Amino acid sequence: MSDRLKIFWRGPGSPAQAEPPAYGGSLPRFAPRPAHRTLLETRQSRGLEQFFASFRGQTGLSILDLGGACQDNINFVTNLGHRFYSEDFLRIFQETFSEDVADQSNPGRIDYFLRQSLDYPDNQFDGVLAWDVLEYMEPALLAAAADRLFRVLKPEGYLLAFFRSDDRAETAPCYSFRIQDLKTLQVSQQGERAFSKHLFNNRTLEKLFQKFQSVKFFLTRDRLREVIVRK
Repeated sequence: MSDRLKIFWRGPGSPAQAEPPAYGGSLPRFAPRPAHRTLLETRQSRGLEQFFASFRGQTGLSILDLGGACQDNINFVTNLGHRFYSEDFLRIFQETFSEDVADQSNPGRIDYFLRQSLDYPDNQFDGVLAWDVLEYMEPALLAAAADRLFRVLKPEGYLLAFFRSDDRAETAPCYSFRIQDLKTLQVSQQGERAFSKHLFNNRTLEKLFQKFQSVKFFLTRDRLREVIVRK
């Protein structure tokens, strides 16, 4: 993994270690989040609470955050004694694929995207914080991304993902999620993205994560599905 940026902290009291930014193909491996954000709310998250409850009493685990490097999340995960990795997954997605949804069915582009965003060894991570990055994808790319996430998770590892259930929307806000405590998130909006026409209900999500041992749903008041899957 020497050709990719890895954000990596060992835990509280340990010096931060980070490889210098590297580049793969024509895409930068990492870019800072935009400075401008619209703070929407601080909200309770049963999915987040369940995700970290799954690791209670353990330290030294490897957690991958697909929302890009965020100091709040770095601090929270490392203060629990875990290693933190980060990928700005949505940015890489936006730079890899055009607005033409057919582009997301191109096997070459799918392979390129996964090499840019999830080029990790099998069984690398104990947990993945996917947030809402998967809901912008069309079926072929979505299935390939779910398969790759299954591979990089360790057996008994957990993934947390959010999906909106409004099938009438043309666009969806792009959010950032900052962990405040074990069950609280600070949610900010950072622009919008075309919403996938894929219907994210319980049945389709169970099919998407059919390789995993279990899929658990938490439906919030604002029609957001928080999904916990276990490998």
